[in-house]
Amino acid sequence: MPTETASARSAFRVTFGHIEIGPAGRRRIDETLNRNWVSEGPNVQELERRFAQQFGYRHAVAVSSGTDAGLVAMSTLLDRGAARGDEVITPALSFVASANCIVAAGLTPTFVDVELETLNINPELIEAAITPRTRAIQVVHTMGKPCAMDRITEIARRHKLMVLEDACEAHGATLRGRVVGSFGSLGMFSFYAAHMICSGEGGMIVTQDGELADLCRSIRSHGRRGGQLYFHFDRVGYNSKMNDLEAAIGLEGLEQFEQTFTTRRRYLTRLWELLAPFEDRLLLYRDGPGEVICPHAVPLVLRDPNASMEPLYRHLEAQGIQCKTLFGSLPTQHRVFSFLGHRLGQFPVAERIGRTGLHFGVHQYLTEDDLDFIAQAVQSHFRGA
Repeated sequence: MPTETASARSAFRVTFGHIEIGPAGRRRIDETLNRNWVSEGPNVQELERRFAQQFGYRHAVAVSSGTDAGLVAMSTLLDRGAARGDEVITPALSFVASANCIVAAGLTPTFVDVELETLNINPELIEAAITPRTRAIQVVHTMGKPCAMDRITEIARRHKLMVLEDACEAHGATLRGRVVGSFGSLGMFSFYAAHMICSGEGGMIVTQDGELADLCRSIRSHGRRGGQLYFHFDRVGYNSKMNDLEAAIGLEGLEQFEQTFTTRRRYLTRLWELLAPFEDRLLLYRDGPGEVICPHAVPLVLRDPNASMEPLYRHLEAQGIQCKTLFGSLPTQHRVFSFLGHRLGQFPVAERIGRTGLHFGVHQYLTEDDLDFIAQAVQSHFRGA
């Protein structure tokens, strides 16, 4: 697999994204430092309130990363009747944190293959993976594209399972006008640098259920009763709190969200147009019926299932475009989950995407010239192939 170094990243013309802190963020950072206390405080509370209000969630719980959002969300299952070792259905193809948080919570990931056309979990394969020990279905809105939530929530209702939405790449994505993160019991977001809202690190859990919100607040603070600072511990918990410096940056990102989303969507739409001439070679991932994709990144998958994405990957990076693989099959193309005993061939679509897919960033700091440059780089690869 291709690798990268910090020095190589600095040479890219088109990166995955970066952080630029403006006057409002710097002012809040200075105010936080002047309070001589940077642990969870007024900035975190304001970010929670305003995030929930802006996107229409009843409750928002800030945490230290998107991964911790997943870990805290998974841990709520233990208070809802799950035993350690019980199972959570999750897609075979996603960033590794989605499955790591299941294991870290003491649960077992049950992997299900994905759809080539969407990169998302295949709802037609979910029921066959349900066992008496299944407690939840985790969906991942991969590359900001909404999952088939009607079908998935209907399966969950019939089997009395919770639905957890990993929306780390999907801030503001909607399905029939409804924002992702609102279909399941809990939604999880990441505020990593390449994402739509950035706080350096950090994340958010959202829910419509007040009891679940209180439970998340307890778990993120060592399992303390009511999330308070006193030493009454009701459950296993973690130090997953966001700090006020991160929240200061996140508040500025939230204030700029509409502008950022609009700019990124314009760039993503333009790239779809520029790359359309290569659709005989590539799969592009556009909005489906009733969808508005979050413009997180641009995934490309080669149409030839027997090809390797590595020549295109290396060509784009040589041109100055930072690329990443398209995750691949977590249970069979990465050693991390080998302890579960899966074998290559069990998740053919995820494995095929792992061999033939890549993605690169689409962010607000690009220019129109950068978009043309990307298209020309793709064109030069296929002309020379």
